[in-house]
Amino acid sequence: MSAKLLPLLFLLSVFHACSTKVEEDEYEDGTANQKWVLAPKTQDTDVTLILNKLLREYDKKLRPDIGIKPTVIDVDIYVNSIGPVSSINMEYQIDIFFAQTWTDSRLRFNSTMKILTLNSNMVGLIWIPDTIFRNSKTAEAHWITTPNQLLRIWNDGKILYTLRLTINAECQLQLHNFPMDEHSCPLIFSSYGYPKEEMVYRWRKNSVEAADQKSWRLYQFDFMGLRNTSEIVKTSAGDYVVMTIYFDLSRRMGYFTIQTYIPCILTVVLSWVSFWIKKDATPARTALGITTVLTMTTLSTIARKSLPRVSYVTAMDLFVTVCFLFVFAALMEYATLNYYSSCRKPNCTKKKKSVRWKHLNFF
Repeated sequence: MSAKLLPLLFLLSVFHACSTKVEEDEYEDGTANQKWVLAPKTQDTDVTLILNKLLREYDKKLRPDIGIKPTVIDVDIYVNSIGPVSSINMEYQIDIFFAQTWTDSRLRFNSTMKILTLNSNMVGLIWIPDTIFRNSKTAEAHWITTPNQLLRIWNDGKILYTLRLTINAECQLQLHNFPMDEHSCPLIFSSYGYPKEEMVYRWRKNSVEAADQKSWRLYQFDFMGLRNTSEIVKTSAGDYVVMTIYFDLSRRMGYFTIQTYIPCILTVVLSWVSFWIKKDATPARTALGITTVLTMTTLSTIARKSLPRVSYVTAMDLFVTVCFLFVFAALMEYATLNYYSSCRKPNCTKKKKSVRWKHLNFF
């Protein structure tokens, strides 16, 4: 009996030892995980202390280096999409990521972390540039799912502030060559209140980039490229640094070829069919001439609906007018032909002689 119990006791002792080892391993893993979780809490405490120390005597109403030197703002723009472009309202829509970088010596700190990445709650606690878009009609910041804003602070006081904007900007289109026109639509921004003596904007190298154009809504235009400039604008309130990006666009003729040019050409050709109709068929030729004239009138009205009410003549207006003159001339040709052919008949000659004789007898 004892011989049978010995193997059983040996197995129980082995099982107990294995279970004890597993518990120790789980305990050690749990302790390691606990240490790993506590590490970020220490960093969070450090960041909180850093921010509290930085903002303790910070005045967000004053710009950096006030009274010493102008604040330099480095600008980067990432163009997410452009379009649509409205010729009637003379405006275009653009979606951008707008980044501004400057240095604020009041936000320097000493820490093992070189960069602090913060959310939009920190934006209202520090000074930020009062940048405005001068030719914007409406502008909207994105707030879903959270405010699309980013704030980064380096230990040397450098600050990066980015946000996403959708802007409806004004673009004065010159439509003299419409629909074969090309335009440069600007996006203009500057400081609202700080002149160049206090704030200076400058472009960084490769500061303007564009996303893939497949997602752009330029239905009637081709994107030819972009260019950025900077200039000094003199106003009664002072001299301001104004930054401008020009988006070069070229209109596609496909839509207007189908909707206007081809119908106008076919209508003119249709009006020439009356030349092969006998001159005695007055109802047929008259109906065809009047129909083509009315059709050209309708086409010219439709062509004008895609344009603003400009006072000058566009290339399309000139083309439609020439087509209208061709159609109207075809109708007048038959009216002239009918008049002279009817006067050459004998009955017409006799009527003229009788009218002359009555006129002589009257005297």
